[in-house]
Amino acid sequence: MKPAVLTSSAQVLAASPVGRLRGISSMATRQLLGQLTTMFTQQTGWVLALESVGGVDAARRVQSGEPFDVVFLASEAIDKLVASGQLIANTKRDLAHSGVAVAVRSGAPRLDISTEAAVRQAVLEAPSLSYSTGPSGVALQQLFERWGIFDAIKERIVVPPPGVPVGSLIAQGLVALGFQQHSELMDVEGITVLGPLPPAIQITTTFSAACCTTSTQAPAVQALLDFMAGPEAATTKQQLGMAPT
Repeated sequence: MKPAVLTSSAQVLAASPVGRLRGISSMATRQLLGQLTTMFTQQTGWVLALESVGGVDAARRVQSGEPFDVVFLASEAIDKLVASGQLIANTKRDLAHSGVAVAVRSGAPRLDISTEAAVRQAVLEAPSLSYSTGPSGVALQQLFERWGIFDAIKERIVVPPPGVPVGSLIAQGLVALGFQQHSELMDVEGITVLGPLPPAIQITTTFSAACCTTSTQAPAVQALLDFMAGPEAATTKQQLGMAPT
């Protein structure tokens, strides 16, 4: 891997005594943040202790006042935490865009998902299906309602427990058809990723981050986010199924 080029804020940080940050994120970005954090630590010596949980649970914990230095969530969730006073508004950085993909269990017939009509038919015919409880899942349910099929399929929808990826339910044979961020499906054993949702119905989530109002390490958080939002991180995002902002 080509060494990352430090931003000016990270250069300043690298010259200062090293420290430790505490962060929380949704499951969708755990792999990306893990790799970027390792790169940042190699360059600066600073360590991010990151906990990845379900997005709803992460937001609830931050809202309740649990102490973190930095939070990584969908952009809308970050905005809500800024509005409620948990995060510093001018530290928000958009980090990556992520689209939804469709998957089945390994060995199952490959379904046509090339068009909106094909996806609708696949959903109607699926004996069971699952999608996340985060923003993309909310958008999917709204899509099914717009199609007029939600009432017909709702008894077949398996809601994943908090922090449990949809891909694992597919791999275990608990659901036949699953929808989740591509980044969360691409490395799951026991499933076949059919591909992204077609452009007409693609659901794109922007993942962002911001510094907590209670953090005493704001300069370090700013350096971390400058690096994660910078051009040096773009290749890693693309390799993990996301797009740079």
